[in-house]
Amino acid sequence: MNRGIAYYIIGRFLQSVLVLWIIVTLLFLLFRLAPGDPIANYIDVNFTREQELNLRARFGLDKPLHEQYVVYLVNLAKLDLGETFSYAGRSVLDILAEDLPNTIYLTMSSLLLAYSVGVLGGIAMAALRGSLIERVGTTFTLMTRAAPQFWVGMLLLTLFAFQWRLLPSSGIGPALVRYRWETEWDKLLSPVFWRHMILPTFTLAIYLHGLPLLLMRSNMLEVLDQDFIVMGRLTGYSESRLMIQHAARNALLPVLTALTLGIGYSIGGNVVIENVFSWPGLGRTLVEAVQESDYPLAQGAFFFIAFIIVFLNFIADILYSLLDPRVGASAQARLS
Repeated sequence: MNRGIAYYIIGRFLQSVLVLWIIVTLLFLLFRLAPGDPIANYIDVNFTREQELNLRARFGLDKPLHEQYVVYLVNLAKLDLGETFSYAGRSVLDILAEDLPNTIYLTMSSLLLAYSVGVLGGIAMAALRGSLIERVGTTFTLMTRAAPQFWVGMLLLTLFAFQWRLLPSSGIGPALVRYRWETEWDKLLSPVFWRHMILPTFTLAIYLHGLPLLLMRSNMLEVLDQDFIVMGRLTGYSESRLMIQHAARNALLPVLTALTLGIGYSIGGNVVIENVFSWPGLGRTLVEAVQESDYPLAQGAFFFIAFIIVFLNFIADILYSLLDPRVGASAQARLS
């Protein structure tokens, strides 16, 4: 690794840390300066004044705002996200650790489906450029990118769950099923779990497939105009060999790099999908925490999602710097 790339990565890392600090500070201020008392719903009418003060002291709400901020940053550095208001004082980290696997399963299955369809569809669109199929496919992809995710989810629910009754409408299994699955491995081996994941997976994949498809199509069209493709045709290579072995391989690198950004986008989109399908993940927990004024849990969920997105953007920057030597050269020139 040359010096230019090293400085570029260090600079991007420091920028990521700065972004996370700004997000953390905004989250702290957002919930504490919002109207209303965050623990008003949890103070019993029979509480004495002393009991109410003890409850505020337990959650650190009896200190001045600047002291709360310092304690908040110190605890965050130790991965101590505090106690929830609405889960009988359980650790925020424990609640999020239970929900994170479900979000990961939904995200990864949607991305696998979306990028498989997107890459193959992009190759097909480039091979059929100018045809009716290409025009219809491009129009459909742009429509799915523009359509609200909750609307697509509700449409699929209406058809497959309520009208035709082919698939379950919500949750990850029958009532109380999470208590019958002893381990995550048991859950992953359960056909019931996968049946419940079909509709949310397809809903998210319908939205996500547009980025790799359009990017792959655009890259393929650029590569197909390159001299080595023209020489390959003159040499007598078959069109399918040129498309797959040469054009697609060269066009795939930017799509793979964009995959890291796609993971971040899909986790952000999960907030909508998880609430439409009552999927017990980070997004649904976040919305419930905001509705119940459980700001330690809401802050923790926001921070988890923001950290994942910022981290994956940082990984994407590293991949770009390693795959494109011009990035390192540009950084080296600025330092000179």
